[in-house]
Amino acid sequence: MSMRRLWTWLREDVWEIRFRRYVALTLAALLAALGVWGGLTATRTDRSCAPGVVRPAGADECVGVSSTAYDFGRARLAEAIKAVDRENRRLKPGSYVTVALVEPFTANDPESLSDVLHELQGAYLAQYQANHDSTGEPPPIRLVLANTGSDGAHWQRVVDQLAAMTTGSDRLRAVTGIGLSTDNNTAAVRALTARGIPVVGSSITSNELANGQDGKDPFPGLARVSPTNTDEARALASFAQLAAGRAVLVYDKPGDPYTRTLQSSFEKLLAGSPYQPWPFTPPANRNEEGTTANAFRQITHLVCDTPKSMNTILFAGRHTQLRQFINELGKRGCTDRKLTLLTGDEGAYLTGDQKLDRAALRRNLSVRYAALAHPDEWRTDPPKTGGSPAGAQRLQALVARAGTEPVGPIGQVTLDDGQSIIAYDAMTLAVQGLREATPAGRAAPRLADVVNEWSLMKGSQKVDGASGWICLDVHGNPYDKAVPIVEVTADGGARFVRIAWPEDKPPAKECLPPS
Repeated sequence: MSMRRLWTWLREDVWEIRFRRYVALTLAALLAALGVWGGLTATRTDRSCAPGVVRPAGADECVGVSSTAYDFGRARLAEAIKAVDRENRRLKPGSYVTVALVEPFTANDPESLSDVLHELQGAYLAQYQANHDSTGEPPPIRLVLANTGSDGAHWQRVVDQLAAMTTGSDRLRAVTGIGLSTDNNTAAVRALTARGIPVVGSSITSNELANGQDGKDPFPGLARVSPTNTDEARALASFAQLAAGRAVLVYDKPGDPYTRTLQSSFEKLLAGSPYQPWPFTPPANRNEEGTTANAFRQITHLVCDTPKSMNTILFAGRHTQLRQFINELGKRGCTDRKLTLLTGDEGAYLTGDQKLDRAALRRNLSVRYAALAHPDEWRTDPPKTGGSPAGAQRLQALVARAGTEPVGPIGQVTLDDGQSIIAYDAMTLAVQGLREATPAGRAAPRLADVVNEWSLMKGSQKVDGASGWICLDVHGNPYDKAVPIVEVTADGGARFVRIAWPEDKPPAKECLPPS
């Protein structure tokens, strides 16, 4: 072989080797890229928890809107959610309208999860009643569950999903629930109502999450079945015959929407008081213990420093801090003095709080709160107006059947904390609005027509709820709503005391809010 032919052969061989290596490396890189992409795809797929529910990046909880029997990883909710799913599957496709229950279904602390369970049970019982009522009035009601996360942080994702459900076969026409008065829930309600979606708040009481304050309506389309903090405070003052010179305020600083408006309402009642309010600063997450108990220990010293004529403490705070304060009051140096602590509806959590020192309630300390509802308020000597035994009995009859099919099982139902009652009433109001707004011959109402219904629910069109009459004013707030005053007992229960009224007396039989 000549040198030229040898060189040509070597050159061609070397280039072939290089080409093959290049192809191999390129294929390897391509396969690796596909592998990475496949891994990313698998990771994304794995973030799906159930239809409509995902685990967002960086989160350890599943959020979104569920229309199946998925229980969000909370076994306590499973039976009630299965009952909702069973009722939904019974409905004929294309015949129903959808209502979404917005709650923190992945709540971590036991008190909040109990609250969620009770609101879920109440909403479902109202759905069942609406769909099985003897009148057979259309449209049937489908219930879906919307989880914004344990602290409501994923509200934007849920709002987007719910807005998308207003079109197409879901026919979402109302949202209910929104149990807590928090900044995240306020943002969620603002976003929902801005998109024209009607909202019925169940246990929200904050003035900051209400229309009609200073004549403004920042949440067009929001209706509520619970009184505002201002109305709760007025009812408490009416009940206790409060005297400014004999009461002091203890409040959460900087507060949240619930505590801030309760504080403001109490301050108005104590105008001219000789005592400055006493603040405390809890952890940012008010379900945590923090070091607040130490501040409360010091506040009890201040309580004992006041004259004996000071016998009432108004408390504007959440339930964890309320329990801590009660425990410290039980250790105060002046247990020979009788004290009454008055607070808002967060007091309902105390009945299930295992960390509450109930012995404190045997040391000349009475703890009373403005409840949202109580099962005994219409049982003994009910007023002639403002509510009726019949309204309460409808729910109690459903509860009696809720242990077995076809109504249940939905888990153990308790009405003592008022959450199931108020959620039942919120769903009942939503159903009435949906049906009144649906034109004859139509399968579903327009969103705007449902919104318009809220201002008409008064007089003969009021809702005779299990918690009392719901007569909405033009801003969607209940007028002169019955406020049951409840006392926490040392044996672990909660005793109904009597009904109080924001207007100092029940509404007239017409139940027409004044101008």
